[in-house]
Amino acid sequence: MKKVSVGVDIGGTNTAIGVVDEQGHVLTKDNISTPSHGDINQYIEDLSAAINKLITNAKLMNEELEIIGIGVGAPNGNYYSGTIEFAPNLSFKGVVHVVKLLKEHFPELEAIALTNDANAAAIGEMIYGGAKGMKNFVMYTLGTGVGSGVVVNGDLVYGHDGFAGECGHTTLVPGGRLCGCGAKGHLEAYCSAPGMKRTAFELLAKYNAVDSPLANHTFNDLTSKMIYDAAVAGDKVALEVFELTGHYLGQGIADTIHHLSPEAIFLFGGPLAAGDLIIKPTKASIEEHLLPIFKNKIKLLPSKLDAGDAAIVGASALAWKELEK
Repeated sequence: MKKVSVGVDIGGTNTAIGVVDEQGHVLTKDNISTPSHGDINQYIEDLSAAINKLITNAKLMNEELEIIGIGVGAPNGNYYSGTIEFAPNLSFKGVVHVVKLLKEHFPELEAIALTNDANAAAIGEMIYGGAKGMKNFVMYTLGTGVGSGVVVNGDLVYGHDGFAGECGHTTLVPGGRLCGCGAKGHLEAYCSAPGMKRTAFELLAKYNAVDSPLANHTFNDLTSKMIYDAAVAGDKVALEVFELTGHYLGQGIADTIHHLSPEAIFLFGGPLAAGDLIIKPTKASIEEHLLPIFKNKIKLLPSKLDAGDAAIVGASALAWKELEK
């Protein structure tokens, strides 16, 4: 009998759901809106109905399926308690007991677990991606924010309260840019997609670069893809955005390496589509900021998870990890 797990990725706008086999292949998937009404009980009802529908569809394709569990990736997800806690981009207020509520709907499943989205990506990389066989690595996720999942001796590091691994909130520039968390100078304020936009506008002002194609956009209109396209076309401002982003990211990663001495650092997220434009300056900055004992020893690798399904696949991997206990 073919064993599969369900992966759920709860985002601020949509919740992606998929049925995933042991090789990390998504058999069927769907999504529902993440509601703005703030009613967690109604949301779990809707989510459970969507999961059941997907399971039914998967069994129509292959009757010999065994669903082993559900893994959930969510912002501010706490693995220990199975809760989402004070997530700023979700409408659910305070602490919501997602795992407890899902277990009421799926009492027959052996493994239901939740963690934050970056941790889910790290587990997915360990089970299905480039970190297979690695015992010590860190996953950096670059997007609206900068997340990270830390694996030490084969185990994801949760800390005493479930929230370990916030490398994106390393203080990079004391008194620097305001971060979304309310503090100043964090890595996330410089290396996230919004951080890249802020760098672009700072450079446009610095050079009075009215001839740059980036100058034709408002802040809200500009995207990291536009910056990439301008860089590929040779725009000096866009190229410097990637240089500076890589410099800041490498500085933060060097701190992570000093703390953990991992075998590899994996990078995942939209900005990684730029390839060497972001990888080369990041690698150079890492080496620049490392102690001599770490130089040229730590691999910097792009994630091998399929970008389109990575969130679902990473979340589904959490169920398999739960079964190992």
